[in-house]
Amino acid sequence: MTGTATRYLYLVRHGEASEDESGLTEAGRRQATLLGQRLRDISFAVVHHGPLPRTEQTARLIGNQLKSVPLQVSDVSGDYVPYVPERAELPVDSADFYLHFLAGTTDEERKHGPALARQALDLFTGAVDGKEDRHELVVTHNFLVAWIVRDAMHAPKWRWLGLNHCNAALTVVRYAPGRSASILVHNDMRHLPTDLRGTGFPPELYV
Repeated sequence: MTGTATRYLYLVRHGEASEDESGLTEAGRRQATLLGQRLRDISFAVVHHGPLPRTEQTARLIGNQLKSVPLQVSDVSGDYVPYVPERAELPVDSADFYLHFLAGTTDEERKHGPALARQALDLFTGAVDGKEDRHELVVTHNFLVAWIVRDAMHAPKWRWLGLNHCNAALTVVRYAPGRSASILVHNDMRHLPTDLRGTGFPPELYV
């Protein structure tokens, strides 16, 4: 038997994007580079990233600081709505707010987003086969980070809503064999100077 080992999953929201989302701002590029410097001593097996320019550029800038780690692009790491709840699933006092937030979701998004979200859990979570621990980095978007954090906490599917993550902030989840997932770090920005922290986060929520 090969047994299983611990997976350490590093989740990163892309750096600050330009208004037209065609790429990163100068601040976003600095954020990505500084995060890469923080992670440079970790032996990553792979860096997964979404196909949009802001995630591709963030992954490349992080990768420039790492030790020959392969970059792997996939729609699973992309920007999509992972789950759209029914009103009955939501707390009464916030149901209107969340349903209004999701009102613009198209039928196609409601079909393909959850399918990709299920694939993400299959691909990125849980212990790994073999004897050696595995470190993986996923450069993605706020929604997917929230979806995976929700899953690690065994929270209801709708609870990805309301979880916000800053640009180039770091979240780390540990999946040890025979144990529940542990969130080791969440939305951490200690690698960023004060002027680069909190971007991409609703101003009223940033402390």
